[in-house]
Amino acid sequence: MNVSYWEKKSFFGLQDLIIVGSGIVGLTAAIHFKAKYPNKKVLVLERGIIPQGASTKNAGFACIGSAGELLSDLVNYDEATVFSLVEKRKRGLDLLRKTLGDKAICYEHLGGYELFENEEDYSKIAEKVEYFNKSLQSITGNKSTYTIADAQINDFGFYGIKHLIKNNCEGQIDTGKMMGALIDRAQKVGVQLMYGSGIENVIQNSKITGVVLENGISIESNKVLICTNGFAKALLPELNVVPARAQVLVTSCIDNLKIKGSFHFDEGYYYFRNIDNRILFGGGRNIDFEGERTTEFGNTPIIMNRLKQILDEIIIPEQNYTIDHVWSGIMGFGESKSPIVRRVSENIFCAVRLGGMGVAIGSLVGQEAVELMLDNV
Repeated sequence: MNVSYWEKKSFFGLQDLIIVGSGIVGLTAAIHFKAKYPNKKVLVLERGIIPQGASTKNAGFACIGSAGELLSDLVNYDEATVFSLVEKRKRGLDLLRKTLGDKAICYEHLGGYELFENEEDYSKIAEKVEYFNKSLQSITGNKSTYTIADAQINDFGFYGIKHLIKNNCEGQIDTGKMMGALIDRAQKVGVQLMYGSGIENVIQNSKITGVVLENGISIESNKVLICTNGFAKALLPELNVVPARAQVLVTSCIDNLKIKGSFHFDEGYYYFRNIDNRILFGGGRNIDFEGERTTEFGNTPIIMNRLKQILDEIIIPEQNYTIDHVWSGIMGFGESKSPIVRRVSENIFCAVRLGGMGVAIGSLVGQEAVELMLDNV
């Protein structure tokens, strides 16, 4: 490659730590590592011109889990595992807010609401509210994490919704400002960020650890941390990470929009909120699981049409609006909802599979990855 002496010395020389992926996990890991070792060289590589994947494309929910999600999880996991994940989400959100400050990320503590269209689904969950509240009190610090909020159905203007359960410990953020604040913090502590730098492969042999960029440039490093979440299998095929696309739309401005807070239903497969007097609405991958197991960005008629149908029939019935924005993000799932924070080989580590909870858990996962690396110095 046509690399000058100056470029080699200043940009592509030996690093102490290379982090692949500049999302919440990668940047938090970089910031935490620099706090431990201010004089060490940390390089964060990102294939996009801004962070790609899910960190800049999520709905901005600062959530720890609805009662319906917890009940569903208890079918597949034991109680200790389910409540441990809630604790990690709470700790992750606390760390994010402490690291950047509520003002920088526009944090609003408006609560989270779960919607129910039929009595049967609601009854199964409502009877567990007291149990969940007792189980989560030591985690959330709130005696009533969940409360019945049926009285607010008419206030929000929903049609066909029979019940609401509120999570009093949830809020929302501005995703763009959060990522901007993370980038700013990373640069201020001396982290080098390099965008438009896709990775061809990771090097680990008896002599060299590092990465090869898609343009052929090789960069050596003492350690490498992979933080590419849903894209992780491209670099580490052995990982149990399955990509999952999430499709999102935003409506035009709606006068006197009554909705305040973060809302979800159908075990969290659908979610929406008010942003700038518009409805941000996403989800629906449960109607096409196979089609949404992809790393390709894009929107499909089957899901976009379903989202619009729900808008028209339930969320904002009899409202005139247009769909002004659509996009998609790529999440990472697997056999377990627990993130993978692991030593892959002698000097290569990974922190991936956030299960659609990146805003909540990403900061903690980044911090845990650095602690793991420090334990293996």
